[in-house]
Amino acid sequence: MTSVLGLAPVVPVVVIEDPVDAVPLARALVAGGLPAIEVTLRTPGALDAIRAVAGEVPDAVVGAGTVITPEQVTLAVEAGARFLVSPGWTDVLLEAMRGSGVPFLPGVSTTSEVVALLERGVREMKFFPAQAAGGTAYLKSLSGPLPQARFCPTGGIGPDSAPEYLELPNVGCVGGSWMLPAEAVAARDWARIESLARAAAGLSAGGTCR
Repeated sequence: MTSVLGLAPVVPVVVIEDPVDAVPLARALVAGGLPAIEVTLRTPGALDAIRAVAGEVPDAVVGAGTVITPEQVTLAVEAGARFLVSPGWTDVLLEAMRGSGVPFLPGVSTTSEVVALLERGVREMKFFPAQAAGGTAYLKSLSGPLPQARFCPTGGIGPDSAPEYLELPNVGCVGGSWMLPAEAVAARDWARIESLARAAAGLSAGGTCR
């Protein structure tokens, strides 16, 4: 795998409170057509969740999100993460992600950050927080002067706004958690999550990510 952007139109952004839920949740997402799963490193059990999915759900492409330190890069990859996502970046973090051996999406929210990454040879990025940072209008404005940059917008995106992002030529996929409503996760309603994942997987024209 050389790119995160072509796996599916939507990358579920998952916060796992109980690692026991990781495998059935991942199976539901994969069954619904969303194989790329970003498990955020926001909870104590996140690495255990990544490890469980990597070991027990072979059709899932599990990654680590909210990666903000080189140490997290190492721990995530050791746990089985196959891609990395950060909310922002520094040269130190970027160097660690480059050395990880897996694809990564450093986070940006300004034109200067995009240009700085392009200077460093990085063309695929996370646009975060997408809605708050200007949404589709901002990304559309970037596509003219910086057509070589491609994005996975994340932050405040739902089923109604996702198609608007996916129509943009510089958007490869979007990240979101609307297919993982808190009450469904708490109730372990995996059938509902699978259904919502299936709807999300079909959002872009033709049902695939550009």
